[in-house]
Amino acid sequence: MGLFDGLMGNASEVKIEEVQREFENVLAPSENVEKAYRLIRDMFIFTNKRLILVDKQGVTGKKVEYHSIPYKSIIHFSIETAGNFDLDAELKIWVSGSQLPIQKQFNKSLNIYEVQSVLADYVLK
Repeated sequence: MGLFDGLMGNASEVKIEEVQREFENVLAPSENVEKAYRLIRDMFIFTNKRLILVDKQGVTGKKVEYHSIPYKSIIHFSIETAGNFDLDAELKIWVSGSQLPIQKQFNKSLNIYEVQSVLADYVLK
């Protein structure tokens, strides 16, 4: 991911093996990382059991919040593809009990259909 993409709020895919090692203390014993995306310092991780949002806080990023969303709590999601002038693709996820969606932007080089497919596979089970 280029610096410009990071500053514009775009996310890029991260290698699964790296994420599996880095977050082994957060994952359940039978939980495996399927896809992961980095947004500057923050991440969101799709596992075989849940969606994990990682929010690094403060200047140093030493304080970290791990937000866990079981797939059964996701009631609605949508994607918006990148256009000619709008270079971002967007994923929106609505969680039970919350009116506003969780929104993430992806750069144009990322296949938003693949992200949607991973999410759909777990939410629609």
